[in-house]
Amino acid sequence: MSGLKARFMVVMGYLGAVIGAGFASGQEIVQFFTAYGEEGIKGVIVAMVLFAFFGGLLLNMAHQQKKSRYQDILTYMMGERCSRGVDILLALFLFLGISTMLAASGAVFYEHLYLPKGLGIFLAYVMVLLMLFSGKKGLIVSYNLLVPLKMLLILVIASYAAFYPVQPSVETYTTFLCPGNPRLWIIAAVLYVAYNFSLAMVVLTEYQSITSRKSGVTGAIWGGLILGLLVLVNFLALRKFIPSIFMYEVPMLYIAGNISVTAKQVYTAVLWVGILTTALANAYGFSQRFSSLTGLSYPLCLVLCVTLALPVSMQSFSGLVGKVYPLFGILGILILGALTWRTFRDFAAKLYYNITQFWKGFREV
Repeated sequence: MSGLKARFMVVMGYLGAVIGAGFASGQEIVQFFTAYGEEGIKGVIVAMVLFAFFGGLLLNMAHQQKKSRYQDILTYMMGERCSRGVDILLALFLFLGISTMLAASGAVFYEHLYLPKGLGIFLAYVMVLLMLFSGKKGLIVSYNLLVPLKMLLILVIASYAAFYPVQPSVETYTTFLCPGNPRLWIIAAVLYVAYNFSLAMVVLTEYQSITSRKSGVTGAIWGGLILGLLVLVNFLALRKFIPSIFMYEVPMLYIAGNISVTAKQVYTAVLWVGILTTALANAYGFSQRFSSLTGLSYPLCLVLCVTLALPVSMQSFSGLVGKVYPLFGILGILILGALTWRTFRDFAAKLYYNITQFWKGFREV
């Protein structure tokens, strides 16, 4: 596989894991960046750097240790005992993530397409099974097809909205209309990266087995930078519509509706694709883990896991988000902390070894 193709695949995997329903809806950007007014742009830059930095660190570690499963990476970073607890929590959150995305699909069908909620849930259920039945290959092919389309449409609509004319008076008073404490912008940026990195780790480690170290690390860095740029474009678009966006569950649909009816319809499709790609990452990660624990075949585990998620998906989408996403953020902070500490330990051990070898050789001379 050529280096450019490998990097492209890693970028698509990274974007596919992070740009889900929350991102496409605009709600994540509003909560973590736009709510902090002009300070939010600093948070966007910090998030861009952190996504690129931690993505590169993770792929570098995966290649150094030759590990392509997130469970093995967790064990290496945290040790056997601690990683087991984190793995159980992560598996639970992945399962709840499947239910949340199925519920989100139902909400989009019911609230924006005026179709039965059950139809939206069932369609997402079928698509997840079809796309993931072949395992890792299905996940990668699906991302290579869906993510570029999703990214392009988000970029076009958000870029247009960023330069859409608004009343100057609104822009003048944005500082006073934003609900967040401006001094907490950096905490919000770190939490945003942490909350998204749990799922990104599950997907990114899978690329270790199909990329070289250089291509994998470079692709992860590129992916992090592109993520940051997409966040920036969405931030600029959403900022133009303060304070109205704070009153909407899906602020980007409100913005698209201000452009045209067609733009709103197109963005509804973008939102659904975002839901689907997040559901794919959750379903693949949980089914693969369930298969390794039970010894059952992956296809059977996939059908069982996604089917078991159906009853939970009948609950309110907003209710599930309020319960599941904050826990993902806490778990993400643990993972980022462990990744940083393990990288520092490895670097320090290598430096100590080189110094002792140099000193030993110097004394022999």
